[in-house]
Amino acid sequence: MVHQGNTPFRPDLAESGLKKARQIWWNLAPAQLIERTLLSGEGRLTSTGALAIETGRFTGRSPQDRFIVRDDITDQDVWWGDINQPISTEQAARLHQDLMGYLDGKGLYARDAFVGAHPEHRRSLRVLAEKAWSNLFAYNMFLRPTAGEAAHFQPEWHIICAPGFKADPERHGTRQSNFAVLDFKHRRILIGGTGYTGEIKKGMFSAMNFLLPTESDVLPMHCSANEGLDGSTSIFFGLSGTGKTTLSSDPSRRLIGDDEHGWGPDGIFNFEGGCYAKTIDLEPLREPDIHRAIRHGALLENIGFEADGVTPDYSDATTTQNTRVSYPIHHIAGAKSDSRGGHPDHVFFLTCDAFGVLPPLAKLDTATAMYHFISGYTAKVAGTEDGVHEPTTVFSACFGAPFLPLHPGRYADMLGERLEAHGTQVWLVNTGWTGGPHGVGHRMALKDTRTLLGAVLADKMNDVEFRRCDRFGWDVPLSAPNVDSGLLDPRSTWADPVAYDQQADDLVMRFNENFKPFASGVSEAVRQAAPVQHEAVS
Repeated sequence: MVHQGNTPFRPDLAESGLKKARQIWWNLAPAQLIERTLLSGEGRLTSTGALAIETGRFTGRSPQDRFIVRDDITDQDVWWGDINQPISTEQAARLHQDLMGYLDGKGLYARDAFVGAHPEHRRSLRVLAEKAWSNLFAYNMFLRPTAGEAAHFQPEWHIICAPGFKADPERHGTRQSNFAVLDFKHRRILIGGTGYTGEIKKGMFSAMNFLLPTESDVLPMHCSANEGLDGSTSIFFGLSGTGKTTLSSDPSRRLIGDDEHGWGPDGIFNFEGGCYAKTIDLEPLREPDIHRAIRHGALLENIGFEADGVTPDYSDATTTQNTRVSYPIHHIAGAKSDSRGGHPDHVFFLTCDAFGVLPPLAKLDTATAMYHFISGYTAKVAGTEDGVHEPTTVFSACFGAPFLPLHPGRYADMLGERLEAHGTQVWLVNTGWTGGPHGVGHRMALKDTRTLLGAVLADKMNDVEFRRCDRFGWDVPLSAPNVDSGLLDPRSTWADPVAYDQQADDLVMRFNENFKPFASGVSEAVRQAAPVQHEAVS
């Protein structure tokens, strides 16, 4: 339904704080949003049929500019600190008032949607966006109501997104002109000063990470999930660059979702209605499902182009390494239409270990899994622009620290309870380096990683022999079908085993230093699962 010109103002918009609008376009189809973006000169149609836009100054999230309103709902439960920064109710009220004053009289794009595929745990949401392409992103990423649901839609939450509005730090309590503010009392998320669309989806994910553990028995998770033809489900945790999207997009399995899920009393469910994938160096042979999904209706962000100006060049990182595409989940062939699955048989922790220390596959018990869940480890190779070439550790609690309003120990406890209740097996998968650190060793071959995952999912690892790794407290297989057994023991792949021990002990020290802030909020069993330095392991 399109509201234009002097169409009467809908009373339910008053819930957002909007008093008037010059024009409001309601729930436009993707083709209409694409057309309006092109007519405004804010995008271009690519040779794939997808729309490409640029998000402006911000090409990624700005964690330092995310705030939670501190009030009687959040005061005692939120884990306040660098990640969850407080903003006062008075400052948030002024910000909301000024933001709505900025939008009053402007044309707006309204989108009604749901978050959460489970009917008992979902939240209804209305997005009010200044830009047509922001609304297209919301269409792609949130769950789309049926015609019957749309006819009686009542939003519980509002997201108000205005890239053109700049906050005044002195007046509004922000750090600078851009912001993302979560307000649980008024059930709204305010986003301004940034066009990066990921703030929209991650704002609501942060809200779900607070609401589901405190209001219902559901563990929110920053993970991808898929299902085998036999109905067995698996979930994949991993930070950017570890292969979470790539490895869950398996043509032999049905995709449930690629980023955000809940694990409730009757299984797992996707929060979203689409996928938001990185496109840097995207190749059709390595990631065919993602490549094929980039067609009409998909939204490309900050990519480069071939000389013709319309053919995407996915190797071009001129604007950012964080080039992205969003698309509805039905762009993936074979994706599950209901976006739900049973209790997982397997949980995979994906890490790209640039130090070359971790094995390509290891099995974890519950306490060790909880420790490494809270750690959320990967490693990256620093950029050459600052002259630093050594790998750097990256720890992100529960593989999603920027989106966790509660103490990570709470999420880890919920995970541990579910692992024990359903007999779920946890595996560490290293997609990073072997034979030495970056610059000495080499990257794990994707085919070997896929083969190891396939062996686990086909229950072919049940009868192989494992050895205990005393340093990290997990079990490493001595063999695996169709994989060179020499690859499975990381120490044996190094030319100098003593150098391996030194590097491994250094990584253990980094793990333990990172874990110190969380130790008081976890059980003794989890603290005892910490890795230990153990030089010259034979």
